[in-house]
Amino acid sequence: MRNFFLWNFLFFGCFVALLQSCAVSGTKWSPSEPYAPDQLKKDYKLFRSVLEESHPSLYWYTPKDSMDYYFDWGYRQLTDSMTEPQFRSVLSYVIAKVKCGHTSTRYSRKFLRFLDTARLPQFPITIKALDNDTIVINNNLQKGNLLVKRGTILTSLNKVPIKKIVDSLARHIPSDGNNVQYLMQTLSNRGAFGGWLRLVAGYSNTYELGYLDSTGKEELMSFRLIEPPKKDSVKKPIVPEVVKPWKRREQRARSLDRARSLQIDTGLSTGYLTINTFNNGYQLRSFLSAAFSTLKKENIQHLVVDIRSNGGGNVAHSTFLTRKIVSEPFKIADSLYAVTRKSSFKNMIRYNGLIGGLMHFITRKKSDGHYHFGYFERKTFRPSKRNHYSGNVYVLTGPNSFSAAALFATKVKGQKNVTLIGEETGGAAYGNSAWLIPDVRLPETGIRFRLPKFRLVIDSTAVKDGRGVLPDIEIKPTRQSLIENRDLKVEAVRVLITNSQ
Repeated sequence: MRNFFLWNFLFFGCFVALLQSCAVSGTKWSPSEPYAPDQLKKDYKLFRSVLEESHPSLYWYTPKDSMDYYFDWGYRQLTDSMTEPQFRSVLSYVIAKVKCGHTSTRYSRKFLRFLDTARLPQFPITIKALDNDTIVINNNLQKGNLLVKRGTILTSLNKVPIKKIVDSLARHIPSDGNNVQYLMQTLSNRGAFGGWLRLVAGYSNTYELGYLDSTGKEELMSFRLIEPPKKDSVKKPIVPEVVKPWKRREQRARSLDRARSLQIDTGLSTGYLTINTFNNGYQLRSFLSAAFSTLKKENIQHLVVDIRSNGGGNVAHSTFLTRKIVSEPFKIADSLYAVTRKSSFKNMIRYNGLIGGLMHFITRKKSDGHYHFGYFERKTFRPSKRNHYSGNVYVLTGPNSFSAAALFATKVKGQKNVTLIGEETGGAAYGNSAWLIPDVRLPETGIRFRLPKFRLVIDSTAVKDGRGVLPDIEIKPTRQSLIENRDLKVEAVRVLITNSQ
């Protein structure tokens, strides 16, 4: 009898689950589906409340009355239905006013799944924003139909001045403080201009591009988006190509090499150390240990550390590299704190693993009312004794040097044997808001935004001007260097090394 009731209970449960799955599968979701104003307002109120409750630096660079104005402006836009990209455009504009490069919006998971499988047309132009408000073509994906060459000065897009378009897109991009160079570089990264244009303004069927020809005369040309090839239109070759597939080990090795590498120029007695990330998963500690062992064994007199493409990552890795170069003990933080350990919106906040639960163990409330991460406020790191490098060091920096990469640049800057060459880092020199960054998911639309929990002040005696780490020798790309595909920063380093010998 007991088994009879058990089997009936299980059958009933499976039947209900089947009905529910049928109901869900019968509901088709479309990326162009609009959300009603009431749904948008509900999500927006939560968006504002979470930031006001938990963001440690909401008013660090933007005063409260100004931030309130932008929050109110965003709410006033929600008078009609919006698609997810339209709503995200509003959120990105408001959140950029926080001026925190670690606080940004993301599409919902279902929209990202759509983007992963959809065959969407591509915007064929990438740009490069140079000094003096000059915008040039950096790359062109439609070489057969769009004959404007790399380095060509652009003047307009669909009769709107190109600088006005760039400035309008930049208002939606989060950055640390007042770093304009970071915003311009972000739009100059591969595919970024077209991506932000699609989010903020949407794509047009055709575009009219204004540019200057070789005589300086303004010309106009039309182009369309690049449509992905149809599956049926891709003909298989009669004789199939013999392509040796990469083994998993080879793929892993290539991935590691793209993330970090060391090259030795014995003629110049120079090591070129490229570190493109401080993220976990790239065996950085063992790689750096081996690299500095090689530098010592080969008696290399000059070391170039390239962090121009390093967007940051685990501070433990950047600290490990710093200890190999610095000559004096250093601290990472003068202060590191969160404004709250608990949240009224904890069901919306998605921590990575169990790290959120550690807040109660790693922080202590002090008299200022904040929850301080005391370990890093007290901890003094000392130079490495094993394979410490004391030769000449040249650190290549740029606007894409962010977060932990900027922290590394800050700690080695000013040392007698270290020279920073390149451009202002994207990460702020005074500090940032990061360390622990969960996602917050808005329940109605599923849109997510990043919520840094800690405010880091690297050096409280420094000026909080919202600038990045400034190089000792500033070298920026020029229109001519783009045309000639020259790396002016590497060229400058080679001149310095050659002249020192």
